[in-house]
Amino acid sequence: MPTPPALTPEQRAAALAKAATVRKERAQVKKDLKDGSLSLVEALDRAATDEIIGKMRVLVLLESLPAVGKVKAERLLGQIGIAESRRVQGLGIHQRAELLRLTVR
Repeated sequence: MPTPPALTPEQRAAALAKAATVRKERAQVKKDLKDGSLSLVEALDRAATDEIIGKMRVLVLLESLPAVGKVKAERLLGQIGIAESRRVQGLGIHQRAELLRLTVR
């Protein structure tokens, strides 16, 4: 396994701060999905311009929806043919349409 690049203490601190900010923003997106203040349609639309949502895994996004747990989310992805490792920004238009058809009612 290759060794990571050597970072100065300042670069390391900046990277750690950025990572913490990203985790907080992702947690907020998941909370908003869970409480209904953000819909799946809105999240998918924002993913085109918002790197935080775009780099989330589709599985994590689905698990954040109300009444969707790990098993149901995995079943939906399998039914559509989306890999569990797929990120939101990597969804094709047909995958996205099928995902919305099966989840939004």
